[in-house]
Amino acid sequence: MTIRTILVDDEPLATQGLMLRLQAHDDVEVIATASNGREAIRAIKTHKPDLVFLDIQMPGFDGFSVIQGLMDVDPPLFVFVTAYSEHALRAFEVQAVDYLEKPVLEDRLATTMERVRQRMAERGAQQHAERLAEALAEHAPEAAEEIGESAPAAAPESGRFEKMINIKDQGQIFRVDVDTIERIDAAGDYMCIQTGDNTLILRETMKDLEKRLDPRRFQRVHRSTIVNLDLVRQVKPHTNGECFLVLNSGAQVKVSRSYRDVVARFVH
Repeated sequence: MTIRTILVDDEPLATQGLMLRLQAHDDVEVIATASNGREAIRAIKTHKPDLVFLDIQMPGFDGFSVIQGLMDVDPPLFVFVTAYSEHALRAFEVQAVDYLEKPVLEDRLATTMERVRQRMAERGAQQHAERLAEALAEHAPEAAEEIGESAPAAAPESGRFEKMINIKDQGQIFRVDVDTIERIDAAGDYMCIQTGDNTLILRETMKDLEKRLDPRRFQRVHRSTIVNLDLVRQVKPHTNGECFLVLNSGAQVKVSRSYRDVVARFVH
């Protein structure tokens, strides 16, 4: 599979350097370059690349403006490249695959390309399934209807949920593996991310954060608490139909009655 790629940077030397490093990756084909945001939007709409390496700091349209200018098309994957680390959190907030600091190192680029390949494989599998469903519905509607009635409800696709969450706390950016998250407590528009031995503060609503986590593992057990069910080691009954979950760290979380049945499906 060839990864059709566009490089966007207002510094020609930076573009040339990245192009040289990408030569080590046989599946990458650089199909165009752009030196500013407006050129980038035109090139992306014209060539429809799989991947764009996008500089953030450019005169006129910056990298984030480029993404805003592509809201009317199916966007490619983006990797941000910049000399300014303070943009990292915002880059991940717009669902960039990765964030590279200049000068780009070979081993760091290799890691990024692995993430790109994984994301493309996930996207390709989903699109293939959608095309098959559309073709079946068009050419064999009776069969499609029969399959739809007999097929079990699909489980959530784990690939579309976050594996790492980027949290800016006390001026630093932490990359937190979701497997280590024990529980999440809401405090208004802020979330307290508990990893057993550490607490980080994330500015996000619980509703939005729930969409990013696999519901087969992360379940709300209280109006303001989400628990990683994989890290529950004990269930302790309480009064009035409530119970406590004892987590691996030893912390105890109360499960309210309205969420008891939800948790019972996962904790045995």
